[in-house]
Amino acid sequence: MLAKANLVAFVPTTDLPRARAFYVDVLGLTVTADTPFACVLNAGGTMLRVTPVESLPARPYTVVGWAVDDIAATVRNLGGHGLAFSRFDGVDQDRLGIWTAPGGDQIAWFVDPDGNTLSLTQFTVAADATAS
Repeated sequence: MLAKANLVAFVPTTDLPRARAFYVDVLGLTVTADTPFACVLNAGGTMLRVTPVESLPARPYTVVGWAVDDIAATVRNLGGHGLAFSRFDGVDQDRLGIWTAPGGDQIAWFVDPDGNTLSLTQFTVAADATAS
C-alpha cells in the first residue's frame, strides 16, 4: 500500500530557529517551507520536517541518517563546518570517528543541537531504493 508513497522524516526540536540554522548552515539542507509548526527541508529528495516540541528526552539511538558515497570526505567536510563526531566506548572507530561494521559498511554518528543522534553510512553495496 505505501511502497510507492514518498517517505517523510521527522526530527523534534525544542528550539526551531536553532535547529533550522544547524540543518541549513551546517548540514547544507534546503528549506522548502518555514512555519511556526515545522521547518521543512529537502534532504536528498526526502522531506525532513523539523518540528517543535516542549521537551525532548534523550534517545540512545539514531533518529535520522544519510547514505553517502564517500564517508571520510563527508566527515571531513562537516568537521570543517564545526561538527564534532561522536565516539563510543567499546566501538573501534578510526581517527575521523568512523566505525567499520563486520560487513564492511562504514558509519559515523553526530548529534544535532537537541541531542538527536544522526548518522552517515557508506554502504559496501549500494542499496536499491527502488526495489519493492
